[in-house]
Amino acid sequence: MADSPFFSRAGSWCEHLGMPVFGTQLGRDIFAAHLPVTPEKYLREVFFNTAASGAVFCGLYLFITVTGYDFGLFSLIPPLLFWILFFLSCVPGLFLVQILYPTLVARGRKTKIELDLPYAVSYMQALSTTMPPFAVIRRIYEDKAMFGEVSCEFGQIVRDVELFGDDLITAMHNLQQTTPSPLMRDFINDMGMVFESGGDVTAYLASKTRYFHEQARRELDAVLKTIEIMAEVYVSAFVAGPIALIIMIVAQGMTSKGTMDWLLPFMFVCIPAGAIIMIWILSLMLPPEDLGIRRKEVVEFGFGPAGAAGAGTVLDDREFYRNIEEKKKQFGIYEKLRHPLRTYMSDYLYSVIAGALCACVVAVFFMAGAGGSIFPANTAEAEICLLIIAFMAPVALAFEGRRWYVSNIENNIPEFLRELADMTDIGLTLPDAIQRIATAKLGLLSSELSFVSRDVGNGAYVNSALVRMENRIGVVSVKRAISLLVKASEITSNLREIFLIAITDFEHYLKMKRERANTTIVYVMIIYLSFGIYLYTAFQLNGPFMSSFSTYNINFNLAQNVTDMFRIGIVLGLFSGIMAGQFSSNSILAGFKHSIVLLAAAVVMFVFVV
Repeated sequence: MADSPFFSRAGSWCEHLGMPVFGTQLGRDIFAAHLPVTPEKYLREVFFNTAASGAVFCGLYLFITVTGYDFGLFSLIPPLLFWILFFLSCVPGLFLVQILYPTLVARGRKTKIELDLPYAVSYMQALSTTMPPFAVIRRIYEDKAMFGEVSCEFGQIVRDVELFGDDLITAMHNLQQTTPSPLMRDFINDMGMVFESGGDVTAYLASKTRYFHEQARRELDAVLKTIEIMAEVYVSAFVAGPIALIIMIVAQGMTSKGTMDWLLPFMFVCIPAGAIIMIWILSLMLPPEDLGIRRKEVVEFGFGPAGAAGAGTVLDDREFYRNIEEKKKQFGIYEKLRHPLRTYMSDYLYSVIAGALCACVVAVFFMAGAGGSIFPANTAEAEICLLIIAFMAPVALAFEGRRWYVSNIENNIPEFLRELADMTDIGLTLPDAIQRIATAKLGLLSSELSFVSRDVGNGAYVNSALVRMENRIGVVSVKRAISLLVKASEITSNLREIFLIAITDFEHYLKMKRERANTTIVYVMIIYLSFGIYLYTAFQLNGPFMSSFSTYNINFNLAQNVTDMFRIGIVLGLFSGIMAGQFSSNSILAGFKHSIVLLAAAVVMFVFVV
């Protein structure tokens, strides 16, 4: 249909109309966001989607106008308000979201690039002593798990050189035209000049490392400012707003001059919708606290899976490799059963399954009629809260356990690198130094180092043993430090400078992490305070305030008002907790523990107190 003559002419007309207005900046943002579409095609899709949405609006309006069938909507929301909101969402709202989407993605990529650039430059500095510039750039591109968006940017250089046949300088100039980060643009420009003039690339990278550390700190300040603005908007619009509206509803109900009951379902829609939109925007613009596990296969002695380099009948024996794969699966199952807590924390699928089972058990418990004996009032709403808590608790336990494990490991990495540097300085080999450090008190890192020492004692290469440790931990920050150590040990025997680079990088990372945690805790506390104000308002409205009017002849349904406020409190507590996690770690899972606390507080207030 989209290829028909009518749609082709319509698309050409949209491009002719829209490109002069949006084309230049939109094209820049699309390239910077790495969206796989041309600006002309994207703009055509924007106009087509907006027109289709407008047609849906007109069709629904005509259907309801002609038939009079309103799906029960107008008993909840005034017709005029419904049509205004529906039109704003369908036509201008959808258009703005599509136009701004590349800008948001590009802005998020800029932030991620500038926060990861210091670590990539440090890694390049260590490798540049024995590798040519393009080989260093290619290595950064290959290590996407460690350098994220920086690797994606360098991938354009690799693509232009290896696929399109450009020289390195031309490929660098091409990247300068599309990268969303001014820091990356200046860095590539200066590095190209150093490379062309035959200067010392290693010295240039060393000077840039300190500069980029400072720039990353400034970028973090900008990130925190963004979080501050979003937190203020959320609290003002989606916490303070419901409090004001509920007071208005109570006042209207007491005077009996009108009803504002339509506002209640309106809030049930607006609070989740607003929270979801803000979570989506934050996920695009801000880097998350990376607790993900990234593993790669370790190949020993040049042998690997079928298809690896080598010759002989063994490598051609498919049955042989099938047996190996089967043994690996059996060993993987054995390791999971041997370390159940590690398995539970490493894969959130297990915690989701556990949460679903807990929710099912609670549901069966309530279906048997036990809920009424526990919750004397608002039983159904309290049961919904407990179902949500039962599902969230196992997932929150896995996430917080993983975070505690990662923090314990990360906090001991700088001390491990310092001791390793000191021992190699006095003449110990890398395996001997690791074996001695494994007995030191370095928290959970000591147990990981004991595995490394055992692997080396069993005949494994020390580099392979370190990569295995890096895979077991699986966190980007640790992978950067260990990978830098492994790569450096392969190309040089003078590791002192490499250790200093790794230590400086990791301490910078920990400092940035602490600054973000110390700042965002304020916004989390504001959300808790706002929800506490909501609960206190509910207590005052339905308790002392209403008691003061007991001598007057006022017909007010107090029980229904408590139930309505409880239902709003469930929605508010659930999404406010998730937003608190989004502000602190840019992760929905980080907000589960906050949602559990807020929902539990709502149950206590509306079931046992009010």
